[in-house]
Amino acid sequence: MHESIILYLSLVVVIMFLVMLAQRIKIAYPIVLVLGGLVLSLIPGLPPVEIDPQLIFLIFLPPLLYEAAWQTSWKDFWKWRRVIGSFAFIIVIFTSCVIAYVSQAVIPGFTLALGFLLGGIISPPDAVATTSILQNVKVPKRLITIAEGESLLNDASSLIVFRFALVAVASGSFVLTEAIGSFFLVIGMGFAIGLGIALIFYAILRWLPTTPSIDTILTFVAPYAMYIAAEEFHFSGVIAVVTGGLFLSRNQHSILSHLSRIQGINVWSTVGFVLNGIVFMLIGLELPVIIQGFGEASLGEAIKYGLIISAVVIVTRIASTLGASVFTVFISRFIKTADSSPGYRMPIIFGWAGMRGVVSLASALSIPLLLDNGQPFPQRNMILFITFVVILVTLVFQGLTLPAVARWMQAEDRDYEIPAQEQDVIIRRKLAKASLDLINEKYADEIDSHELLRGLKFKLESDLGFLDHVKEFEEAKASHAYITRYQDINKELLAHKRQILHEFNKKETYEEEIIRQHLAQIDLEEEKVRQQFLHIE
Repeated sequence: MHESIILYLSLVVVIMFLVMLAQRIKIAYPIVLVLGGLVLSLIPGLPPVEIDPQLIFLIFLPPLLYEAAWQTSWKDFWKWRRVIGSFAFIIVIFTSCVIAYVSQAVIPGFTLALGFLLGGIISPPDAVATTSILQNVKVPKRLITIAEGESLLNDASSLIVFRFALVAVASGSFVLTEAIGSFFLVIGMGFAIGLGIALIFYAILRWLPTTPSIDTILTFVAPYAMYIAAEEFHFSGVIAVVTGGLFLSRNQHSILSHLSRIQGINVWSTVGFVLNGIVFMLIGLELPVIIQGFGEASLGEAIKYGLIISAVVIVTRIASTLGASVFTVFISRFIKTADSSPGYRMPIIFGWAGMRGVVSLASALSIPLLLDNGQPFPQRNMILFITFVVILVTLVFQGLTLPAVARWMQAEDRDYEIPAQEQDVIIRRKLAKASLDLINEKYADEIDSHELLRGLKFKLESDLGFLDHVKEFEEAKASHAYITRYQDINKELLAHKRQILHEFNKKETYEEEIIRQHLAQIDLEEEKVRQQFLHIE
């Protein structure tokens, strides 16, 4: 027990240094962590690290999916629901079929059922990998929305394909009608269970006297409750977590106080960072265990098959994205679509952003060692090794080249007529003016006699005057040095305030709790200054 704790604490320390290295060399940290894990796995004397599939599915997957769902824009998700749904379900099944027939034709001893098993494992892009890498790539907003939405849902369809293929391999039979019926039942009941449990947490958070700390704890309990409840009845835990997460996220302003939201965001960002880091590091560390279990088979042949299947996965996805673009042009003649002419640039970028991750590896590791009759599970080690190669190729090769592909395609963001920085100024100016108008209309009689209210009015007037100076935003964008100078001076003023507060804290006559409250307020003020010109590059 102590050795496991020391091992994972050491991993966290290594992860932090590797993430800092990734930031320095400007590479997405999941890629650096996987490669770092590979390097560590080759160090002599290092104890082997084995991924427990149940640990991944039960401990890591629910909170990571929940966090991704919480950050997803429901408005954008609904706008692109058809594309997201087709890639999360139809394209996953199509990819599984392609992989099944190719692997049967290429790999000696592979049956069609084993091919579908492999396809169910490696067909879905990974939610964690996709989200983490796309954060570092400048692409249109719609592409990020579709990719994140797809990766939230596709684990459900792939795991269902995996389950039925596993049964087919073990029993030697497969009933298509039964599989289709079970597919919709598993998805539908996962949705119902996730929504039902989310409603319970909605009621708790809204009507019980909770605190910010309790609210934060409840947000950690929720994904596990959704996932375990769905899986207990053999339905989709992934769909349950995503459904519940989207529902609670959409209603967060009616069920959480501002303090709960601030505290929750900070805690979740830290926990999500650690969990993401561990799962990517575990992928690299798993290599010796995979090779050791490979047995006497030719490693060179296995690498060849892994590269062939990797190429099939990449080509199939790009063909699917381009095919979806053509189909959208055709179907837009008959129904209204979000974009009737998507072109080829964004589909190619989207096709290249198909990184596989730890869920695929955990699925492969969950294949039983023996069949029900006591015979060794056929081709288990080959499936596991091919899965590792596909993850490595898609995550490292595609992840490293994705920024170059995005720059080469030069896809424009056609969804918003007003640039992001101009939207920001318009909204902030509208809020300031609406607040000032409300005070002048409803509380004009109290302003002269209420000093704090008069100060609030003066602050709103100052904010509005500041925003009026920035209304020509293209000029502000051109004068980047001018704005940077403003931010530097503002930071210096805030640093000076902190120094004064620290001096106050040295005096016994002032409570440290009050000093901390003021320091926290300055932190929020500094973040506000940073956010003011966040869209300026």
